[in-house]
Amino acid sequence: MDKQKLIRKFDKQSAMYEESTRKRMMGKWRKKLLQGVQGDVLEIAVGAGANFPYYEMDKVRLTAVDFSPMMLQRARRIANELHMQVHFIESDIEALDFQEHSFDCVVSTLSLCGYDDPEQVLRNISRWCKPGGRVYLLEHGLGKNPVLKSAQRLLNPVARKMSGCHWNRNIEQLVTSSGLRIERMERYWNGMIHLIWARPELQG
Repeated sequence: MDKQKLIRKFDKQSAMYEESTRKRMMGKWRKKLLQGVQGDVLEIAVGAGANFPYYEMDKVRLTAVDFSPMMLQRARRIANELHMQVHFIESDIEALDFQEHSFDCVVSTLSLCGYDDPEQVLRNISRWCKPGGRVYLLEHGLGKNPVLKSAQRLLNPVARKMSGCHWNRNIEQLVTSSGLRIERMERYWNGMIHLIWARPELQG
């Protein structure tokens, strides 16, 4: 999908994302994932700030990136309500680059479904993370059941057109192929939801 068209799609969906943030959708998983996040933290595809309530902000210096200006507008509102200091960057994460080893932790929740080249995004995350740092992922992808997998693959073109995301991605395979080292993984909803704690490829 054309990137500008995708940005417009997420701009239109931003109100729904803000409502989900306020209702703390998937809050149990977000809270579990983000325990222990500290230091200089990068969150990619921040959306409407759904993870903000789960950061220990006295331990975090947060940089938040999204390509949708409307998403960032809503994320800023959530940050202000929570009295959080966040450095926001409006950019396509696939076109963005940081210096190597810039962040102690990198967070992505429900973003790998939208990229043209998610494996390259994960390689970039590995480069941006400091040696000894950690990568935290909450992503949706192919489930464990063969019938469910077939349905996800069949419906993927419709999902891509409607929501801008892919339903047919093998999240574990993408992460391991990128060079990230999975330390822990939990799966829910028939295996479709992945919580992953990983380390960057290069260790100090």
